[in-house]
Amino acid sequence: MMTVNMSNIYESAANTLGLFSSPCLTKVELRVACKGISDRDALSKPDPCVVLKMQSHGQWFEVDRTEVIRSSINPVFSKVFTVDFYFEEMQRLRFELHDISSSHNGLKEADFLGAMECTLGQIVSQRKLAKPLLKQGNAAGKSSITVTAEELSGNHDYVELSFSARKLDDKDFFSKSDPFLEIFRINDDSSSSLVHRTETVMNNLNPIWKTFKVSLNTLCSGDNDRELKCIVWDWDSNGKHDFIGEFQTTFKEMRGAMDGRQVQWECINPKYQVKKKNYRNSGIVILNQCKIIKMHSFLDYIMGGCQIQFTVAIDFTASNGDPRNSCSLHYIHPYQPNEYLKALVAVGEICQDYDSDKMFPAFGFGAQIPPDFKVQLLYRDLMLCRVVGIQGVVDAYQNCLPKIQLYGPTNIAPIIQKVASSASEEMHTKEAMEYFILLILTDGVITDMADTREAIVHASHLPMSVIIVGIGNADFSDMQMLDGDDGILRSPKGEPVLRDIVQFVPFRNFKHASPAALAKSVLAEVPNQVVDYYNSKGIKPKGLSDYESSRTFSP
Repeated sequence: MMTVNMSNIYESAANTLGLFSSPCLTKVELRVACKGISDRDALSKPDPCVVLKMQSHGQWFEVDRTEVIRSSINPVFSKVFTVDFYFEEMQRLRFELHDISSSHNGLKEADFLGAMECTLGQIVSQRKLAKPLLKQGNAAGKSSITVTAEELSGNHDYVELSFSARKLDDKDFFSKSDPFLEIFRINDDSSSSLVHRTETVMNNLNPIWKTFKVSLNTLCSGDNDRELKCIVWDWDSNGKHDFIGEFQTTFKEMRGAMDGRQVQWECINPKYQVKKKNYRNSGIVILNQCKIIKMHSFLDYIMGGCQIQFTVAIDFTASNGDPRNSCSLHYIHPYQPNEYLKALVAVGEICQDYDSDKMFPAFGFGAQIPPDFKVQLLYRDLMLCRVVGIQGVVDAYQNCLPKIQLYGPTNIAPIIQKVASSASEEMHTKEAMEYFILLILTDGVITDMADTREAIVHASHLPMSVIIVGIGNADFSDMQMLDGDDGILRSPKGEPVLRDIVQFVPFRNFKHASPAALAKSVLAEVPNQVVDYYNSKGIKPKGLSDYESSRTFSP
């Protein structure tokens, strides 16, 4: 058997290549099986091993490898690959199949039997990806590889807790105690982390504290048996709160309050326990309700069959400059793609992995259209109605440029409304089947700001997100207002957005960075936007069994 320990290679390579720039919240397990491996010779069956490689900066480096299975043409490997998942990155993977004979373990002497390349996005969007193994670009006999993905779930669930107490010790001379409750999680190193502090109920020995919500990760790190320490204090305005009592529990115990039942604990002051002969307790703390709120993850929805529907809209207003002129933002240079193309490909290439039919609506706006050269607010006859893949959008864009007259104005509300009408139809299905991403590429200040604000507020109730990339060097300060990061966007009538769905970036910020940096910036928020939308509507992922949708994580 192979004894190569690859555990540190991924981290050291990744650190060298600067891969870990943002914390990973999602890990994916990949399981691998192969079929129909052709024999090297008629006398012996192959001893297969699969090596997983990842691409960074154009280089492939080994992440991990499976065990070697002796004499097998249809191996199912027990080794599970764990990889970090980032929706906003193009994560290229290569699975190489090698025949490692028993006399040596090195890959150099091993026979290369074929490889399969794909993206992590393709695997998770299909859940199970089966492809032929290729050798020098050709099919390696009838051999194939199947990769199955599963999210390694921490726990995304929340729990709602309602505490009260009765007959607490009175610590105040002139009035009753002012109690509040603190809950601490005891960590593996015996340190404690504050999970929640209730409000103070003034002058009351039988307080009823407000119901609160906390994630299971925060409460107990997903471990139902982890010790929790609860302390009741008497609030004091000088900050020197008086200790009333404490008790220990676990989330497993708290779950006893799930079906209309109560769980009670004696609140104990250890000093009184030692000093006072007839001491029983310093009051009773009661958990009146423990309710688990199921929170599904982005990958739950994607693996449940939710498709990302990608739409692009391109600005053909006169301020871009005549496309025949090399100074134009629409100039098609024979060797250097313009900013419109760079932004389109960077974002679109990632989104297309999550759309099974790869048919993208592509719009233009702000141009005069032949034959009568009238301005149409929104058109797609020249941009082609629906095109196949990002390359289809690129071809349509380049083909239509010579035929149109750049004009104006820069109105983007009609585009948002157009995609919103599709998203509205999807909303009425009450299923997590399609989530819409609209990419708007524009060179200037929009002329219908009031209508655009109205359209965004309406769209914030729908399964859609809007990404706006500012092309060129215009003053985009108005655009920043649409991106709710600096405050809450409101419609002209004062209605606030239900959720932040707009991401705006000027392309010039990424002029000297890789296209991947732009994609990462604008797409990083999308998984949260998808999850926030479906969870807020109480819509579960499709295709999850009852077991999967109720799974609780216990390390």
